[in-house]
Amino acid sequence: MNQTEIISIFTKKTLGLTFVLSAAAFAFAQDKVGVSGTVVDKSNQPVAYASVTFSNKSSKLLSDATLTDEKGNYKLEITPGNYDIVIEAIDYKKSTINKQITTAGSIGALSIEAEETSTNLKTQDIQGVVITAAAKPYKVELDKRTYDPSQDIVSKGGNLQDVLSNVPSVSVDTDGTVSMRGSSNVRFLINGKPSALLGIDDGANALQSIPADQIERIEVITNPSSKFEASGTAGILNIILKKSKKTGFNGSVTGTLGYLPQTNLNTNLSWRKGNLTWFLNGGGGYRESKNTNRNNATFFNAANGGRTQTDQESISKNKNNNYNVSSGLVYDISDKTSVNASGTVRTFESDNLGNITYDYRFLNAPSLFTERINNGSNNNLAFQGDFGLDHKFDDKGQNISLSLSLQSNRSYNDTDVNQITNNIFELQNSISQTTRNKTLVGKADYELPIGENSRIEAGYRLDINNNNYDNDVLERYSSFADFHYLNNFTYNANYKEMFNAGYVQFKSKIGKLGYQVGVRNEYSNVDIQYSNLNSSSQNIDSKKSYNNLFPTVFLSYEIAKDNQFLINYSRRIDRPRSWFLIPNPSYTDNQNIFEGNIDLNPSYVDSYEFGYSISKGKFTINPTLYLRHQNDDVKMLVYSDNGIFKTKPINLGTDDRYGLDLNFNWDATKWLKFLGNVDLFGYNTKGIYSGPELAGKAPMSFEGSGFSTRARLTSTVKLDKTFSFQLQGFYRGAQKTTNQDRNDMYALNFGASKTIWKGDGTISFNIQDIFNTRAMRSTTNTADFSRESYMQWQPRQFAVSLTYRFKQGEKIEQPKKKKDVNSNATGDDQQGGPM
Repeated sequence: MNQTEIISIFTKKTLGLTFVLSAAAFAFAQDKVGVSGTVVDKSNQPVAYASVTFSNKSSKLLSDATLTDEKGNYKLEITPGNYDIVIEAIDYKKSTINKQITTAGSIGALSIEAEETSTNLKTQDIQGVVITAAAKPYKVELDKRTYDPSQDIVSKGGNLQDVLSNVPSVSVDTDGTVSMRGSSNVRFLINGKPSALLGIDDGANALQSIPADQIERIEVITNPSSKFEASGTAGILNIILKKSKKTGFNGSVTGTLGYLPQTNLNTNLSWRKGNLTWFLNGGGGYRESKNTNRNNATFFNAANGGRTQTDQESISKNKNNNYNVSSGLVYDISDKTSVNASGTVRTFESDNLGNITYDYRFLNAPSLFTERINNGSNNNLAFQGDFGLDHKFDDKGQNISLSLSLQSNRSYNDTDVNQITNNIFELQNSISQTTRNKTLVGKADYELPIGENSRIEAGYRLDINNNNYDNDVLERYSSFADFHYLNNFTYNANYKEMFNAGYVQFKSKIGKLGYQVGVRNEYSNVDIQYSNLNSSSQNIDSKKSYNNLFPTVFLSYEIAKDNQFLINYSRRIDRPRSWFLIPNPSYTDNQNIFEGNIDLNPSYVDSYEFGYSISKGKFTINPTLYLRHQNDDVKMLVYSDNGIFKTKPINLGTDDRYGLDLNFNWDATKWLKFLGNVDLFGYNTKGIYSGPELAGKAPMSFEGSGFSTRARLTSTVKLDKTFSFQLQGFYRGAQKTTNQDRNDMYALNFGASKTIWKGDGTISFNIQDIFNTRAMRSTTNTADFSRESYMQWQPRQFAVSLTYRFKQGEKIEQPKKKKDVNSNATGDDQQGGPM
């Protein structure tokens, strides 16, 4: 038995033992009970957003607090005992009563008396209220699911990519590719908008540049409503960044040290007083990464350059520095009108050193050993400005939101490549690429209530995108020869896209049945101009236009409170990334070349979901059956051209994904909690390709069907009010198509967190991939070759982070009855929040 098998067996058994021990531990704990109630005034009218503090008479550690909702209701879970209940609200007198809590249930209405005069009290704050009740990490709403990463210890001090690895229904591959329910066509938004923070084409580097400590929540939208743009057939991930809701001056600073070497320093500052809110989020850091790729190929005929076998290993080490700052303000002109403005600057610089080795074996000829040394650098600079206006026509919910977003992104990439064969200098490449992106997004959203239960929503959106690519590739074959251009890979390309979109949807409720129906129309114009130095090639000017209707239907039936069925349908579009449409965009590795396809067309998906959500005290479960049918699916054609592997995106056939996505929260005891996700899914892919790339070769089949699984379980153990730790296990099952078998993958993570300095500080420690098993392995078989592949994007790593929070007392601002700047009330665009 080799070392890899021993580690595999040991890891699986350890992972299984972790789950079993965690699941059994709740037997030794003391249970809490769920209590609820209402806060009313002397006229028996509900008091919204009042603070309710339960102070345990025997131990302060058992005290807890919460806020009432807009109807004056509240609920929380506490340990049975004797409590002083303190009720506070702006414009009301503080009230205290004593109650003995023995069992779960309602404690009835708590009355609070209004102040005799409230002329100047609206600017005063509630003193001494500490909200310690932990929010549910995952909750289900009609058209989205929300994940709160504040209790995610294993990603403390990390970045957005680390946080996404822990979000239910979301998975992150070893190369940084994010997928939802097995599909990687995910649309990213920051506070509801496309963002310069994510850079061009939403690469893994961009995900790593957003600190985890700046993320407030992540909205997982598997079937977006008509409000949202129709792009992203897998769904939308909306990243909401932090913005303090406390008055006065508040903030936090987080520093992180880790290995592979990383350092980060991030801060979140805010100031709220009267009609003005100001925020500043920023940070930066240094990080190293190591990527490993291995490909071992066997060829079945001599047409592939006469090769019989190629063994390739690529190891790339990357060092990067990233900095970002976002600042903005919201000003309330009146009780009904507010304006907002914000700006973002982001820089990302990296140096990478790659070593690629090839061992070529030939029939009746000597072997060749080739080494390619890549030395590259990247410099990325992004700007974004956002402006908005929100106006309420009345107090019944009729309002309009206007927004404008201007974005600019520039990226320089330079790579020098030296190739040595059998210890003799063979050739040198110099590769330089400049990419510029400019985007304008304008949007208007209008809401009109009809009666108490109905609402009409409508809006318009204009998107203008302009991407420009300049690529130069030079080559020389000996140390005495001059450089010359590689004509096919030296090019200029311009990608322009403009689309107009309008939507209307109607939401209502009849008894226990809630429904929302909508339709969105999008008209797109795409213009691609491309030219290279090859005299035999013609300049390309490709123009395309699309006009499509995208209907959505959402139904919910509430059996009881926190117990409902959910059914929905949406139609969406997968627009090819601009990078996929540019011919010959890549030449870092001359043995593995990615080719764009200017003829690539959008694909369309019809998505159906049937879900059930129930919350019973400490347990919440949300099983969802889903089906996605995709036409003109984009597949990656991998073929051999004279021994060189080329990858090209093509439209081909259909792809069906179906399965059961099961999410659950379980507060097993006061000190043990579980967050789990299991995705049991089937896939059925159809398509046979016989295009010009395979001339003289057998057609390539993409057909395949099967069943696989993804599972994630996080167990959190709270030893006391200041110290917690987490164990998290991840598993992804194997998948098989006609030409490719992909092995299963699993990993185990650990995190610990300790509150210090009387609650003003937190120190955290985590280890990602304890047993270093998170790697992707696959085997590809065609009539021409067989190739075994291995990829590990990042090996095992650990980090220690320290957070310090400073604030003006423990003051909580009473929410106004207006849209929060980080709410999702306007669909695509969140007004006024950080970028």
